[in-house]
Amino acid sequence: MALELVTIPCLKDNFAFLLHDAASGDTALIDAPEPGPVLAALAERGWTLGQILLTHHDWDHIDGVPGIVAATGAKVLGAAKDVHRLPPLDRALTEGDHIRVGGEEAVVIETPGHTLGHVSYHFPVSGFVFTADTLMAAGCGRIFEGTAPMMWQSLSKLAALPPETLVGSGHDYLDSNLRFALTLEPENSALISRIEALAGLRREGRLPMPSTLSDELATNPFLRAHLPQLKQAVGLPDAPDDVVFAEIRARKDRF
Repeated sequence: MALELVTIPCLKDNFAFLLHDAASGDTALIDAPEPGPVLAALAERGWTLGQILLTHHDWDHIDGVPGIVAATGAKVLGAAKDVHRLPPLDRALTEGDHIRVGGEEAVVIETPGHTLGHVSYHFPVSGFVFTADTLMAAGCGRIFEGTAPMMWQSLSKLAALPPETLVGSGHDYLDSNLRFALTLEPENSALISRIEALAGLRREGRLPMPSTLSDELATNPFLRAHLPQLKQAVGLPDAPDDVVFAEIRARKDRF
């Protein structure tokens, strides 16, 4: 049985995610921007939090950890490479490590670029991947600590997952990201459909998260830097994929 997923809006535009295994009662949290919404979601459902899985060290992904741990006693897991700047960890994780939520195992994927210690969590049975600020809905994070080739490699790892995978990213920048994508591919029918669908979600007050990897592959310019039409759109028809990606990222930084 797939894990139950709850998307929790936090702060101004962040997301945290709860994963719950009904059979065992085990519950895990992906990132902890602030305690209040997370603790409220747990209380509403009567769930007991066992683990907090951190993706990276940015304050808006970890500031809620002390309050949540104090209230729940949850164990904290995060990247071994960032142990020096994460909250105290009960377990430090590296590429390929497995963690368990109830009856399901997840795989740790190192996805540096936005930060050097960024990790993502793939739950293959339930079909979830939590990518925080590496792969975002219709976008990707700014490259603060890594390099463009590093970020492209991280995104390529994620792009290789099954297309039906649900992608839980760390922020809701979807409107801006889609507007930017349209400047590169104004005739992309999948992109136009996604913009129309988002308008409907906004009108209904529904959250646009998680997205599907298939939608990202069809509309997210940062996953499409290897395609001839994107290379042509940025005037680099013969450039390596990571160079095209770097140009797309630079354009988005100025957008």
